[in-house]
Amino acid sequence: MRKELKVFDLYNNSNQKKVDDFNNNILSKYQIETNYEKNEVNFEWLTMIEDTVRYLDNILRSPNRFIVNEEEVVQIEKARKITVESIKHLSKHTNFIQEIEDNGDVKPSKILNINKEESYNTYENRFIYTLVLNTEQFIMMRKKKLILSSSLKDYKKCEYTGNSKVGGEDIVFSLNINSRVFNKDNSKKEETALLERIKKVEDKVADLKKSEVFKTLAKLHVAKVVPPIKKTNLILKNPNFQYATKLWDYLQSYNEKVSVKNEKSKRIITDNPDLQSLLDNTILLQYLVLNSTSENKDAMTEKETQERIEQITDDMITKIVELNSDLPLNKLEEIIGDRIAVIRNKKEASIEEIQSKYDIHIRKYIDKIESFRF
Repeated sequence: MRKELKVFDLYNNSNQKKVDDFNNNILSKYQIETNYEKNEVNFEWLTMIEDTVRYLDNILRSPNRFIVNEEEVVQIEKARKITVESIKHLSKHTNFIQEIEDNGDVKPSKILNINKEESYNTYENRFIYTLVLNTEQFIMMRKKKLILSSSLKDYKKCEYTGNSKVGGEDIVFSLNINSRVFNKDNSKKEETALLERIKKVEDKVADLKKSEVFKTLAKLHVAKVVPPIKKTNLILKNPNFQYATKLWDYLQSYNEKVSVKNEKSKRIITDNPDLQSLLDNTILLQYLVLNSTSENKDAMTEKETQERIEQITDDMITKIVELNSDLPLNKLEEIIGDRIAVIRNKKEASIEEIQSKYDIHIRKYIDKIESFRF
């Protein structure tokens, strides 16, 4: 339930002459110092990897490959298959012919054996192999700097002094306020969510390393691809490779300094009339609180009270109109009228509730009396 500010009652019931004297005689000065610094980490890189890792998985599930012919001259009995290439090779190396039979059959002692094997060692596969390793390393580095880069510092300090005079009463005042905020920019809940996202993407990259293509290339100790990337037909036209190239370019051009947004501001304020007026009003309220404890309290006649209410109402309406000067007059009247109706209904409801409870208790009392027998 919202608490009503008692300062309104305090101000409404105060002696207007004392208020005017205080305001007319006040001499004050102030200084407000603010020091703000915020470091905010940009997690665009995490979203980029999350959005791309599935395309890398598509590539590794259907990898590019080519056929490798392994040629070897072996004893005829060890030959697995005689091919056209074997015959051509024998015709050029007649020293491998052991004998030629009467029917014209040729019996070689040795023959060229060709083993055809699929190989994953293509440029495109080595490109993805290198990209997976680079992505893994990139995540590791960003994770280390995740917590250290996010912070918020907000220091504020106000020093206010002055004096005033009300009749024969001399008033001296001073006010000091210090405010300090120092914490991590991300809440614990947000940090946990980020770490969970990073863990998921780490697991997905680890799964890529378990693919047959990756393990084969790692076993061969293939050389990593270095920029610039060769724009082969597959890399240019295949949608999966297009996303892979986009991630490659992003990681290559990543700027650590740009990824952390730093905001800093330091100000000293001494000449803002609005702020000084607010501070003066604050001190006036403190004085009225102090004055309310006096043995010689201010007493207002009914006429003075009515005049005070009218003046406060006029001041409030003036302030409302100033704050909403752009609103049409009919709209402003509608807003004020609606608010008055709400407040009156609240008061009427409160009165009706009290009357209802009062009636219930009176009826109970009457019932008791009527039922009493002497």
